[in-house]
Amino acid sequence: MTEPRHIAFLVWAATPEHPELFVTPLVHALAARALDCEVEIHFAGPAVRWLVSGVADAAYATPAHEKSILAWLRQVTATDVPLFACSMACAAWIKKEETLIPEFTGAAGATAFVARTLDPEWRTVIF
Repeated sequence: MTEPRHIAFLVWAATPEHPELFVTPLVHALAARALDCEVEIHFAGPAVRWLVSGVADAAYATPAHEKSILAWLRQVTATDVPLFACSMACAAWIKKEETLIPEFTGAAGATAFVARTLDPEWRTVIF
């Protein structure tokens, strides 16, 4: 049996109120891509707010403001990592008049992430 080369990250606790927590899953996604893994990032709960235009570009993980969260997201998506959001979370946390960042890939709800956890070809990590 070969080792799994696929990893899906679920981000739910690393919300815009705590940008310092959000860089960790992004760094791990970049590390997995550097190891030639297929990577997905799934957003649930209030973490879907990261996908709203204007939220990530106004947030920084460190007091020095070296790099915005949007810059991190762009770095990750430049390596072909899709950004999925739970449609239930979007309905609860994103207003109808708000737009999403162009890097957003599409909807993938709880069932999609649970399917990844059950698939022996995938590993999953929750932040």
